[in-house]
Amino acid sequence: GAYCTELLHRLPRAADVLTVRRRQPGGAAFGLVSYNANTLAHRRLEDILGKIGPIAVAVSGGVDSMTLAFVANRVNPDTQMFHALSPAVPAQATDRVRDYAERLGWQLNLIDAGEINDPAYLANPANRCYFCKTNLYDTVTFHTELTVVSGTNTDDLGDYRPGLVAAEEHDVRHPFVEAGISKEMLRGIAGYFELNDLKDLPAAPCLSSRVTTGIEIDADMLPVINDAEQALWEHLQLNIPVKGVRCRIRPDTIAIEIESPADIDDSADYAVEAQGIVRNLFNEAGYSEYTSEISIEPYERGSAFLIDTISVE
Repeated sequence: GAYCTELLHRLPRAADVLTVRRRQPGGAAFGLVSYNANTLAHRRLEDILGKIGPIAVAVSGGVDSMTLAFVANRVNPDTQMFHALSPAVPAQATDRVRDYAERLGWQLNLIDAGEINDPAYLANPANRCYFCKTNLYDTVTFHTELTVVSGTNTDDLGDYRPGLVAAEEHDVRHPFVEAGISKEMLRGIAGYFELNDLKDLPAAPCLSSRVTTGIEIDADMLPVINDAEQALWEHLQLNIPVKGVRCRIRPDTIAIEIESPADIDDSADYAVEAQGIVRNLFNEAGYSEYTSEISIEPYERGSAFLIDTISVE
């Protein structure tokens, strides 16, 4: 009950184990029962979801919202899933949502949130996510009266997240936050339910996050960025250990950022070939003005984000 819930918040890692005494059937003796943080976390999450009642989950296709959608559907099969079809959403994320919905019988609603037609969003200010989420939640709440929930977790609370302002304005709830669940713990929940394709899924923010703040979002370019990253991922894995790759759009240039435990050598054959892959894709799509200079750099989280361009209009 409340005692185990409090203990959950004290567990710093998903691998920690709590052992408690529990009365055996018949009430005559006590036995020792072990719970790891994943078990406690998913039970706390299920308890919160059950109390909310039927909900609408905003599902992006990433590990956070997909894990939440999976657990929510277990708790209440009347759960509604809402996924936005957009050039900013990687095609593989949409495919993942469709696949889960078909296999698990989710009630899936595919929507056009309309952010790509919003001049405030396309201007790409530092608070672009506010306009994205405002359009998303406006659309979801237009289609349902159910309580809307997001996959926001406790780790997100320490970042600059203007989308959370839009969520608050639309009374969106964040069950992972309410349950004290971090990114590591929700990955543990995905592992607990043997969602092996989700538990180690790399972070995949929307494709607009690859465009440096202040550079206008070009809807036709976003799928090209995604194609480039997928091609780079397949190419680089054959040469170096890779944890992630980003194709960053800068003024008149492109930066290939590689997340790897190995040192990045921008003169190595694999790096030169990576530049060629990106150059060909962007040239073929009509964006040759960006390909005269393509750099190879170590991955830097949020490097396209420039806070001094913020707009609240």
